[in-house]
Amino acid sequence: MSDAKPANTVVPSGVTAVLVLADGTVFWGQGLGATGETAGEIVFNTSITGYQEIMTDPSYAGQIITFTFPHIGNVGANPEDVETGTPAAGGCVLRAPVTGPSNWRAAQPFDGWLKTQGLIGIAGIDTRRLTRRIRELGAPNGVLAHAPDGALDIAALHEKAAAWPGIEGMDLARSVSCTQAFRWDETTWQLGSGYSRRNEPRFHVVAMDFGAKRNILRCLATLGCRVTVVPAWTTAAEVLGHQPDGVFLANGPGDPAATGEYAVPVIREILETGKPVFGICLGHQMLALALGAQTGKMHHGHHGANHPVKDLASGRVEITSQNHGFVVDADSLPAGVEATHVSLFDGSLEGLRCIDRPVFSVQYHPEASPGPHDSHYLFERFIGMMEEHA
Repeated sequence: MSDAKPANTVVPSGVTAVLVLADGTVFWGQGLGATGETAGEIVFNTSITGYQEIMTDPSYAGQIITFTFPHIGNVGANPEDVETGTPAAGGCVLRAPVTGPSNWRAAQPFDGWLKTQGLIGIAGIDTRRLTRRIRELGAPNGVLAHAPDGALDIAALHEKAAAWPGIEGMDLARSVSCTQAFRWDETTWQLGSGYSRRNEPRFHVVAMDFGAKRNILRCLATLGCRVTVVPAWTTAAEVLGHQPDGVFLANGPGDPAATGEYAVPVIREILETGKPVFGICLGHQMLALALGAQTGKMHHGHHGANHPVKDLASGRVEITSQNHGFVVDADSLPAGVEATHVSLFDGSLEGLRCIDRPVFSVQYHPEASPGPHDSHYLFERFIGMMEEHA
C-alpha cells in the first residue's frame, strides 16, 4: 500500500489490479474475474462462508466487498447458491489468491464465475490493514480496476474515486428491483433433492421488491405461502389489488430516505388496512420512516454472518447475518412503536414492532443465506399473524 499522490505513482511490475481510494490511498494486487473498472463504497464482510450468496445479494449495489476471511473461493461456485439473477455488487477484495475448488457441489472455479457475472476482483491485498482503515475512518469511496497488461492510469482512477458521489442520497432499489410482478413458489434447498415447489399454499403474500434475496422468498414459500413479487414502485392500490393475506417489505440497497420518497407513502396506505406487515433490512428502515421514525448513515455499517443481536422480550441472543449501511434512530421511534431487538456490538436498533397492529421488522437477515439459522422463527411469527387475521 502507498499513501503517495496517485499522480506520481508508478505501477509496480507484475501488478494487474489496483484499488484506489478517494483520499489517494493505493492498494496493489493481482486481478481476477472480469476486467475493467468499477466505483463504489468499500465495505468489509466478516463471514467465513457463503461468499457466493454475499456477492449476489442485491443489497450490495454500489459497494465493493472486502472479505476479512482469507480463503475466499476455496469451494468454487455453483448455479444454486445465488440470491439474484444479475449480481449488483461492484466487485470483491481478497487477501489470498483463489485456489482450485474443493467441494462436491462446485460447478466452476470462483474466478471463472466472477468472469461470467462481469464482476471484478483483486487478490493479494492486506485486508487487515484495509479493514482497520474502514473501522477507524469510515467506509471510503474507491475504484477497483483490473487490467491484465498492467496498464493502470492511477491518476485517472483517483479522479473517478474522488468524484463518485457516495451512497447517501442514492435510490438504488430501482436498479435491482424486478420490473413487473411475478409469482414465486420455490422452497428452500434440501440435501439430496435441491429446490422444490410449494403446492396448495395456505396464504398469499405480496412482496415489495426493493432488492429481495431469493432465499427470503423461499422461506415464505416453505412455510406455506404463495408469493407475488412486485416492483419497488408499485402503488398501494396495486399491492392491495392482489388481495394479500400479508405484505412483505424486502431488503435492498441504498439510502432508505431516497427510496422512501415513493415507497413510504405506499407503505403508509398499506398500514392503514390493518394487514400483517413484515420488513427486513431496507424494508425495516422504510417501515420505520412510514411510522414516523428517522434513519441515518452508519460509520462503516454491519456486514457479516456473526453479529449478536438481543431479543429484548425474551433476553435471547441470536447470531445473525447482516448487511446494511443505514440504521433506524431508536430515539426517534414514535408512540405506539417499540424496539424489539438491539445489536450487542454497538447498541443500534435491530428490530421494531407496532404495539396495536400486526406489524414488525428487523434490520438483519433471518433467511440466513449465508447462515446462521437462529432467526428463522421470525418467518413463523409472520405466518402466525396471518393466521390470526385470516
